[in-house]
Order: sequence, then C-alpha cells, then structure tokens
Amino acid sequence: MAENHEHHEHHHAPQKSKYEEALSKYNTELDDNQVREAVKRIIAERVHENDTPEVKRFLMGSIELTTLKTTDSEESVMAFTEKVNQFDEAYGELPHVATICVYPCFAKTVSETLEIDGVEIACVSGSFPSSQALIEVKVAETALAIKDGATEIDIVMPVGKFLSGDYEGVCDEIGELKAVCGEHAMKVILETGCLKTASNIKKASILSMYAGADYIKTSTGKLEPAATPEAAYVMCQAIKEYYDETGIQIGFKPAGGINSVMDALIYYTIVKEVLGEKWLTNKWFRLGTSRLANMLLSELVGQETKFF
Repeated sequence: MAENHEHHEHHHAPQKSKYEEALSKYNTELDDNQVREAVKRIIAERVHENDTPEVKRFLMGSIELTTLKTTDSEESVMAFTEKVNQFDEAYGELPHVATICVYPCFAKTVSETLEIDGVEIACVSGSFPSSQALIEVKVAETALAIKDGATEIDIVMPVGKFLSGDYEGVCDEIGELKAVCGEHAMKVILETGCLKTASNIKKASILSMYAGADYIKTSTGKLEPAATPEAAYVMCQAIKEYYDETGIQIGFKPAGGINSVMDALIYYTIVKEVLGEKWLTNKWFRLGTSRLANMLLSELVGQETKFF
C-alpha cells in the first residue's frame, strides 16, 4: 500500500496556483548585496548629472503634498489646501504640486477648497496604515472617499497575508478595491520596510500590479525603515519587466523618509536609469512628502523659503 502511495504521489506534481504562475514569468530570486551594489553604482555615477534646476522644477511638479496626522482637522486641511491655491499666485512660473494626499474624512474639504486645475486629490484608504480591517470596511471607506471627491486612492497591501504566503488573499483584496476605484488611479503601498528582502519586494510588486494596482508605492511613512533607494530599484525593475511582459505602464511612488533634495534626486535617477524617460512625467512618477516642497522651493528661488 505504501509503495502504491509513493508511486501515486510521484505522478501528481502539485498544481501551480495562478499567482505562482504569474510570478514564475519574472526573476524573483534576487541577491540583496547585488541590489545594494547596483544602487551604489547608480548613485555614484549618475545622480550628479540630474542635480539641475530643470530636474528640481520637475520634482516640484511630482510632489504629493501629504498631511496624515492624528491632529489634522477640517481647519488645518483647509489651510493646507489654500497653500496650494496661493502657490499658483505666488510662484506662477513654477509647476504646482501633482497631488494633495489626505485621510478620506477630508476628501470633501480638499475638494471644496482646491481651486487649481490638474491637482489630484488622493486619499489613503483601506484602514491605512495597517491595512488590518475587514474587506467590507475597506470597500466602504474607499467608496466614500471617491464619493467625497478623491480622484486617486492609496491602499496598503495586506502585508500579513503576503508574508504568510496567502497570495490569493492579497490579490483578491487589491482586485476588489480596484473594482471600487473604477477609472480612478489606485496606488498599492507595499510597506517595503516590513518585506525585508529584495525578493519579497519584487514578488509583492508583481502581485500588486497583476491584481490591479495603477501605481506601486514604497511605504506609508508610518513605519521605519520607509522608502529606500534599494526598494525603489527593485520596484522599478518589477515595473519595467511587467511593462515588457504585458504592455501595461504602472506608476511609481516613493514615500516616507524623503528628507532632502538629494533623496529626491536619487529616486529620480533610479527611475531614469531603470525605467527611462517614459516614466519621467508627473503622471507616472510621484513623490509622497511634504517636507520636500519647501526644500525644493528654497533651492529654486535661491533662499530659505517656508511656504507650505
């Protein structure tokens, strides 16, 4: 009987799930040291050539001006949005930010206050930043954000499900929330600091895109480490391979821990080197930060300026 049983096992290799099938088209076995070396090389050899006023102007126009504080209120968010309105009057020659990013309860406030055309309203949704909520709650929160004026939605991939190997659960949730977003862009935050390895970041990137992400984003900014150049490099590689495989262009958003103009230039350079010019527009490349706006502005106008 035992012999039979062994023989029987031999013939039935376990069926690959469609998620494993999708991942098998990509190289997900990455060496963290090789990634580190590649990033070091790009930073050493390429960043300086992008340290120009033109690139800084571009970066200004790619910022997602973000306020996600426990202390946010209707008044503070209104004042925050007014700053974007006033920026146009004060610095008409500079590009305005790409997006204002807030909690869903403030979508209406931003939507009613914002006067500048072409600025998107993004809401973090789906029980940000932990993503630990029932899917029904995530769906409701996302639908309400859109009803109140959100034009883009940022969700956090269910990281716990991913780490325990429940790829189906991860993709089902992302797919369900994308269905709620419809034609509104949805960004999936991987929380790369929790994923630890380049291989995990690559897998999470591919599964998120496969399940319906329009952008992939590094971090919530609520956990350390947040965005890192290494995570950005792996995510951009995944976006490129996904584009080569499917013809679908996916956007990239580093967020969290972007503390200097040099940090932003490093991300810009990685996108340029790995993805190329086609991604260097404020549609496909966004920076989640608030700190950076005043720093870029200071460099562009040539003196310390605290506008935002």
